[in-house]
Amino acid sequence: MATANAAATPSGRTAWARNLAAPVRDFMGNEAGSALVLLGAAVLAMLWANSPWPGSYESVWTTKLAVQIGDAGISLDLRHWVNQGLMTFFFLVVGLEAKRELDMGELRERRRLTIPAMGAIGGIVVPVLIFLAFNAGGAGAHGWGAAMSTDTAFALGILALVAPGGTRLRVAMLTFAIVDDLAALLVIAIAYTSGIDWVALGVAGGLFAMLFLLRYANGLWRQPVAVGLGVAAWVALLESGVDPVITGLAVGLVTAAYPPSRGDLEEVTDLTRSFREQPTAELARSAQLRVLNAISPNERLQYRLHPWTSFVIVPLFALANIGTHLSGGLISDAVSSPITLGIVVGYVVGKPVGILIASWLASRRWLGGARRTLSWPVLSGGATVAGVGFTVSLLISSIAFDGRALDEAKLGVLVAAIFATGLAWTAFQIIRRLPRDLRARQIAATAPDSLVDLAVDVDPERDHIRGPLDAAVTLVEYGDYECPYCGTAEAAIHELLENVGDVRYVWRHLPLNDVHPRAQLAAEATEAAAAQGAFWGMHDRLFADQDDLAAPALMRHAQEIGIDADRFHDDVVKHEYAWRVGEDVASADESGVAGTPTFFINGRRHAGAYDVDSLARAVERARSRARLRTTAA
Repeated sequence: MATANAAATPSGRTAWARNLAAPVRDFMGNEAGSALVLLGAAVLAMLWANSPWPGSYESVWTTKLAVQIGDAGISLDLRHWVNQGLMTFFFLVVGLEAKRELDMGELRERRRLTIPAMGAIGGIVVPVLIFLAFNAGGAGAHGWGAAMSTDTAFALGILALVAPGGTRLRVAMLTFAIVDDLAALLVIAIAYTSGIDWVALGVAGGLFAMLFLLRYANGLWRQPVAVGLGVAAWVALLESGVDPVITGLAVGLVTAAYPPSRGDLEEVTDLTRSFREQPTAELARSAQLRVLNAISPNERLQYRLHPWTSFVIVPLFALANIGTHLSGGLISDAVSSPITLGIVVGYVVGKPVGILIASWLASRRWLGGARRTLSWPVLSGGATVAGVGFTVSLLISSIAFDGRALDEAKLGVLVAAIFATGLAWTAFQIIRRLPRDLRARQIAATAPDSLVDLAVDVDPERDHIRGPLDAAVTLVEYGDYECPYCGTAEAAIHELLENVGDVRYVWRHLPLNDVHPRAQLAAEATEAAAAQGAFWGMHDRLFADQDDLAAPALMRHAQEIGIDADRFHDDVVKHEYAWRVGEDVASADESGVAGTPTFFINGRRHAGAYDVDSLARAVERARSRARLRTTAA
């Protein structure tokens, strides 16, 4: 594309990249649904185990399945294929999300790790001590690992139901769960593994090192090689005697996450055009490779695996493990069983107590602690949710116990999950009813949000603004006049400004020149109209007639809004305001904007949907928090 200067026609980011990455940015969006599916699987397992044919439950899950190649092979029963095979993918997704948060999300500011990580450690130590207190000197003491780990899927799902919209709390909960999972996997590898084959373990380490180095390679061959190395590392760990599910978490934590780069997206567009003109195998391969590289491997893997782990693998795990035949004898024994009581009290009481004590210590200035990002009431509510132990607890129980003791442990896990869920619901109902001044004081004591995604602050002297300048909430949109998604969002914005109020709306240009050839001229036309005090008039006209952005239509719009048409024509023809559009594009690049429309609410990127209801909820949350801070000031 020929340009007068670099600023005049800056090329933009393509909308398809935003659409591909959007489901990944909405990682938390289906947690409530997956929790309900998991609950359904647990209920089905209990019904099956207590049906007129209870023996069929164990008969199915103890069926052997072997994979044989020549004289070598692996033979496991179906339950272990689920627990040690499929659950590897679950831990892979957990590791991927942790890595994404560390590289791109809330945890990229490392000091934010201190309190949730310390809280997670407290939430491990106290439940284990409680379990050991109940089982001191008893046969069940060796199963202490069953009382330590928060269930990631269940906890996030319950949180989505009882406290929707709490981004900081979800990140803290994710940190709790990840630290728990890391600790649990180490416990499995160290405390519940005997007879380690050090040669096989060394081979697994070597394969993992090769997998780590593969991240620096390019080419379509990288993916099948990575899959092969991952499978080989899993097999080597299995042969070593270490639970191979640790492979998934380790791979997830080293899988890079990064936003689409401007250069990659431009090259994708160029290669796609070249392929359209000359559809050769070589150009097809080049275009495919650039498309893959434009989106990080972390996001690609999450996009593929997360629905499977949430709606198939974890529910299948529950179906394979939770089924317990409830006889009168088992229930009466469980009421007084130190194993059952240790798990229930450890999770329901020990988890929240441990998290709160450790978080309090981690936030003490005299210990060099960090400032809390969550108020004590909200942190307390989250701590009760962390008392839901399910997946990893069942996994360790199946390793540590057998027979009657395993049934008692399973019952304890179920009862603890029920009690913790009820306690969490009650806690958040109480939080919602706290006096406003108390909530304001609590929020004022937390750290202000120092993470700002918007690189260039709003400047009333240069930015185009609708709404009160002193509004509690600032909504910034990077948009493209030819983008159909921006046209859809425009209607939502108008409704939002009319119905919500107290919102300062800012429009910034991001013409996607590689896919929208008329967007740049349209953006310059609004700036030419702005020079005559009519930016919003031209802005509204362009969206009202979005299908026709040619020069004659721009002139017609100028006449209809009553500005000097000759001056407008000269400014547009001479590209007098291309530099102004270029400034907005440069600020979009600094903010890592990957497509249009992209919204920022009080400086933080809005990663959800942009219908009026979603935007209104996000705006209301930001306004509520801002007002509470103002009240406490």
